[in-house]
Amino acid sequence: MTISAVAPPAPAPRRRAVRERWITGACWAAVGVWALIAVTRWLGYDGPVWPLVMFPALTPYLTLAALLPVALCLLTRRWLAGVAALAVFAALLGFVAPRAFGGPDPARGPAVRVMSANLKEGSADPGALVALVRSLRVDVLAVSELPPRELARLTRAGLTGVLPYAVTNPAWSTTGGTALFSRYPLTDGQRLPLVDEFVETAAVLHVPGARPVELTAVHYCAPVDPGQYTCWRYGIARIPPALPTGPVRLLLGDFNLTMDYGALRTVLDTGYRDAASVVGQGLSTTWPYDGTPVPPLTIDHVLADRRIGVSAAGTYPIRNSDHRAVFAALTLPAA
Repeated sequence: MTISAVAPPAPAPRRRAVRERWITGACWAAVGVWALIAVTRWLGYDGPVWPLVMFPALTPYLTLAALLPVALCLLTRRWLAGVAALAVFAALLGFVAPRAFGGPDPARGPAVRVMSANLKEGSADPGALVALVRSLRVDVLAVSELPPRELARLTRAGLTGVLPYAVTNPAWSTTGGTALFSRYPLTDGQRLPLVDEFVETAAVLHVPGARPVELTAVHYCAPVDPGQYTCWRYGIARIPPALPTGPVRLLLGDFNLTMDYGALRTVLDTGYRDAASVVGQGLSTTWPYDGTPVPPLTIDHVLADRRIGVSAAGTYPIRNSDHRAVFAALTLPAA
């Protein structure tokens, strides 16, 4: 008969010590992960490759998730790690929360009401869009993902009867076309090619009593796969800067950028403001609204020259589009 020795169980104090070290390590590891997120957001690092480039868009959700290491550390009485986790959470909250607070600017001059709408490759209901333009009394409309067939449908739905001035650049690719429609005269219309049939549409808006405004309807590729990453980089590098001592500028459209991308904040630093953020609506999401399994993001914007006042902003659904329209009521510098 063989008698084998059985190792005695580890003393309870030793097991507790191992468990305590594991919990402490887990707390600090979680703090480190969210600290890295906060530092990259602060530095404006948008990610070198796909798919890392998509993570900045999730910053509002990652900010809420930063409460998890706070709870873990405090509930397990890791006080130092808990204080560090609270500091990281506060830093992330400081990046995100200001967009939810604000108020209208004082009126400065002539008023203009603008809207941007992505038409989902020409699938959006033209009648619904025209009805929204009428109900919001929109003066300027920028559209993207405009194929020729959708332009014809919009015309039949009566858009040009409401906004008779237009500069249109539809594209057969269905995703690349853009256009500007206006209640007021548009001059100097331009087609600004990007890549893969993506084009911007630019024009000068003339509102009675106001300085001329350089309008651009923008739409850049979405970095949803490696193939579009290069196209996205090319487009966002060409966002026109504001010119604080030059013409008044207004950009409207689907930027495929949230306010947590360094690329967009760099453009804002040239002299723009995000209209929705000015009035506390900067966290209102705009895409996706068609069942795509992605957390809703804020990728459509109205970027207004700092000389333009913002009195209201909001987002509105469009039937058969995966984007919500972005609306802003603005006041322009007087002539």
